[in-house]
Amino acid sequence: MLVLSRCEKETIVVDDCIEITVLDIIKLNGRKQVRLGVTAPRRISIHRREVQDTINKEKEGLQALTA
Repeated sequence: MLVLSRCEKETIVVDDCIEITVLDIIKLNGRKQVRLGVTAPRRISIHRREVQDTINKEKEGLQALTA
């Protein structure tokens, strides 16, 4: 895993077509949260990990039904 440090308003570029920008770093309920903005081509799906895990489980379930 590559670990990078960025400050507010700084950007990381992935594969020359995806930009991830730190929009805000806020304190919410005693915890720091980072708000990220992602710019990418429409053909690329972008999800939080827990959402992607749910999508993958649903796909596996559908494949099991059709097998």
